[in-house]
Amino acid sequence: MKRKKNRNRIILLFLIIFMLILIATSIAQGEQEGRTMTDNDSDAKEMLNSRLDTSAFQVIENKGTERAFSGEYWDEKSAGTYICRRCSEPLYRSTDKFDSGCGWPSFDDEIEGAVIRQIDADGSRTEILCNSCGGHLGHVFLGEGFTDKDTRHCVNSLSMRLVPASGETGRAVFAGGCFWGVEYLFNNVEGVKATTVGYTGGRTSFPTYKEVCYENTGHIEAMEVLYDPEVVSYKELAKLFFEIHDPTQANGQGPDIGEQYLSMIYYENEEQKKTSEELIEILKAKGLDVVTELKPAVAFWPAEEYHQDYYIKSGKTPYCHAYTKRF
Repeated sequence: MKRKKNRNRIILLFLIIFMLILIATSIAQGEQEGRTMTDNDSDAKEMLNSRLDTSAFQVIENKGTERAFSGEYWDEKSAGTYICRRCSEPLYRSTDKFDSGCGWPSFDDEIEGAVIRQIDADGSRTEILCNSCGGHLGHVFLGEGFTDKDTRHCVNSLSMRLVPASGETGRAVFAGGCFWGVEYLFNNVEGVKATTVGYTGGRTSFPTYKEVCYENTGHIEAMEVLYDPEVVSYKELAKLFFEIHDPTQANGQGPDIGEQYLSMIYYENEEQKKTSEELIEILKAKGLDVVTELKPAVAFWPAEEYHQDYYIKSGKTPYCHAYTKRF
């Protein structure tokens, strides 16, 4: 009988220890999950910030303010959509922009759900932030009577980028080796409104240069071109693309070897695809073994700020791209 009681006590003790272990494990897992989420959020924010130059970082992350009448968009009247400079989410429409005379871009409305408001650190003003990444935009003021909506979003130009209205602007995406050289040779083309270098075609969101170069992301170094179709056609741009790089090199471009340097065209529609195919056939008829691939356009991720207009900023010229007449 005594042995039976001892055995029951041992079993009970074992069950208590087992339950304590389960509880401790559950708590530890919960804490670890919390740390992982926080770390991920921090990493994502750091990655987004790495794309900003010093001035934009000071405004978006440190809640600074650019000088009045100094920003890129305070007097901008072009049609389009203003997106967050840090995360590229749409914020404002140009149709809601008005001239308040204050020296900063002013809007009397935001795109629904794009902007959040909170009391500023000074306790008197209302700060506005990007609802997607939390980046500082500026402040909102009510009751000034500038427009019927009686609202003024006073926004720093450095917090935004303007994407021209699609009805007035064509878009093309080309990849032909190091994007520095490709962008440099497109920048002076009449009719090209803007160029942006970045990454596309891969499996990850918000890729960094380091990830594209050293991790298996599948992304290609590419360039986005926004252009005026009334001044320059897609065909003319595609011709230039084939003339500033070697479309017969299969493993990269010049000395730049690797998956991210392949020759690619990401077409926006069937017309762009057909035009590209026709140009490739012309080059093949001239004896060129063209390896350029054609793929539908997918998400395009702008590269870090220091990559944009690299040769203009550095005062250098491309080492692996040069013009060769082919048509």
